[in-house]
Amino acid sequence: MLLWWRYWVKDFLQFQDRANARLCCIEMIRTRLSLFKSKATKLNALFLVYLTIFTILFNGGCSDQEQSKVVDFSKTITLERPDTSERGNNQLRIAIGAMVSPKESLSTYQELLDYLGEKLGEKIVLEQRKTYSEINELLGKGEVDLAFVCSGPYVAGKDKYGLELLAAPEVNGSHFYNAYLIVNKDSRFNTLEDLRGRAFAFTDPDSNTGKMAPIAWLKKIGEKPETFFGSFIYTYSHDNSILAVSKGVVDGASVDGLIWEYFNKTNPDLTSKTRIILKSENYGMPPLVAAKQLPKPTKDAIRKALFGMRADKKGAEILDRLMIDRFVAANDHWYDSIRAVIGSAGTSRELSDGGSKPQD
Repeated sequence: MLLWWRYWVKDFLQFQDRANARLCCIEMIRTRLSLFKSKATKLNALFLVYLTIFTILFNGGCSDQEQSKVVDFSKTITLERPDTSERGNNQLRIAIGAMVSPKESLSTYQELLDYLGEKLGEKIVLEQRKTYSEINELLGKGEVDLAFVCSGPYVAGKDKYGLELLAAPEVNGSHFYNAYLIVNKDSRFNTLEDLRGRAFAFTDPDSNTGKMAPIAWLKKIGEKPETFFGSFIYTYSHDNSILAVSKGVVDGASVDGLIWEYFNKTNPDLTSKTRIILKSENYGMPPLVAAKQLPKPTKDAIRKALFGMRADKKGAEILDRLMIDRFVAANDHWYDSIRAVIGSAGTSRELSDGGSKPQD
């Protein structure tokens, strides 16, 4: 294992051009990961692969002009955590599900959170977690008051934790959205069947558009991810899945159509290298939900602030930047189609990363 990794890094560092280095990285990931037969060894290899992908995507590769850096993990930064005791006066604890990566989440939601804090006269304490299930657990334990969540986790959290719908965005006159099956723009893939034996990206194990929808598509043709795809990974955010397809790290991914459309307008360099080959049925919009412990007067005040944003100059400007028409009262029946998808997906939620080498 360590010998493989040593030679992998040696090969990678031979490239002085960053674009070639990325291509080298992708090809060696696909080729050398296939050498590992046991699941445990392959998962260990995948951890190192993820570490390398992270380094490449966010640092842009290596060159002989760049000095190597040593990371000292003993030097850490303590991040402020919300008070996990009972909610204090003038404090509202809000979590954001990882529909997009943490950096994008913060830039996307910050204005909205600041606006809510101002209208409610509350200090907003922001909490983020890697997975959707972690956000649901925070809500269930009363460690956060509100959360912007994906539609799938709302369905699961309503039954398990008693989550309450507060509001949902309306976009382009609709309170529904879709899953998009995307591939690289320059690929020859045009249907789901074309992705047989290829590398695929899911977002989160509890994601409707990023996990349950593609599993339901496969089930319709009598297939399942473990045998249909050559390999698959979890990216834990939709923008990361889009990036993985655009860079050729994977051949296909299923993503939240709202997020793809948002980046198509705000960051077209990301989406322009991808192509949509399939859209799902309509699903209820990802909502804002409340923990059952949150007092009713606070819930009513939050709804009032959100529903009045379009009539408020500052609120309207924020909505426009988020590409949201307005916030509306959400109806639980909007999510029945998601319940059907989750039921169809069955026990496939617990898939682990892995798979064999994609076909050429």
